[in-house]
Amino acid sequence: MLVAFSVAPSGNGNDDGSVHDAVAAAVAVIRASGLPNRTTSMFTEIEGPDWDTVMGVVKAATEAVMPFGSRVSLVLKADIRPGYEGEIDGKLERLEKAVDELS
Repeated sequence: MLVAFSVAPSGNGNDDGSVHDAVAAAVAVIRASGLPNRTTSMFTEIEGPDWDTVMGVVKAATEAVMPFGSRVSLVLKADIRPGYEGEIDGKLERLEKAVDELS
């Protein structure tokens, strides 16, 4: 199961709207989980064997953000494909191969 998600506080009182401290707290939780993960400028992807494992990490990451604002926003997209592992990299490898074939 792959999940791409973004979690951020609002109502944090920062004039510039920065949420990097809160995101850092969430990413630390994700990395500590031991699940394969990747963070970009907009989302974090994690891969795990099942709903309970992956959603447990999403919940813990969300809870890590809660102290940074009066509310928290969570955006989540899931790719549920039983029996597959290594898709966090495999999907990208297949995409790059397809792009190369078009060049």
